[in-house]
Amino acid sequence: MSQITVLKHSSIHIQAKEGTIYIDPYQIEEASHDAEYIFITHSHYDHFSPEDIEKIKKPETKIITVASSEEEAEKIVGKDQVTVVKPNQEKTVGTISFQTVPAYNRMKPFHPKKNEWVGYILELEGKHIYIAGDTDALPELAGISCNIALVPIGGTYTMTAKEAAKLINQMQPKKVIPTHYGLIVGNAKDAKEFQKLVQNIEVEIQI
Repeated sequence: MSQITVLKHSSIHIQAKEGTIYIDPYQIEEASHDAEYIFITHSHYDHFSPEDIEKIKKPETKIITVASSEEEAEKIVGKDQVTVVKPNQEKTVGTISFQTVPAYNRMKPFHPKKNEWVGYILELEGKHIYIAGDTDALPELAGISCNIALVPIGGTYTMTAKEAAKLINQMQPKKVIPTHYGLIVGNAKDAKEFQKLVQNIEVEIQI
């Protein structure tokens, strides 16, 4: 089964039979140059970090990103290695099939809907893994079907622990891993509150 590691904040590493995958790599400590796929949810510095991508890329690395980061991504790996996405698409890049879903704030200015930033549902080893990106608990996310969900809980820029728990209770994945806390916003108390409010779903706290 895919091995999922939350490195820091919303920086995620997945090792699966389909390849070595990073989502929103940030504050990468070692230059591993092992990424076959890099998925970017949006272009904020703590999610699209050229400096960190340079540490993990190799000649064949493919970047999947949104339009606001397209030009910078092409500078890093070349135009042919970049796939640009927007919400509500289904795509296959290399060995990975995935869907994109909306990720935005309704009442806050940080992640406008018009930017067409995304979350991802990756199909890996026959399982569906949802990575929310920076988003509020949107009504259109409640119906997502997945085995594992990674959702932000830190508040301020994203949903709070309470809002995230409500969404996960509606979504009903087998397992959930909270992200986006402990570095820029949010702390361990948020993770504990989230875990307490999630009902009958495995909560794996990594950071």
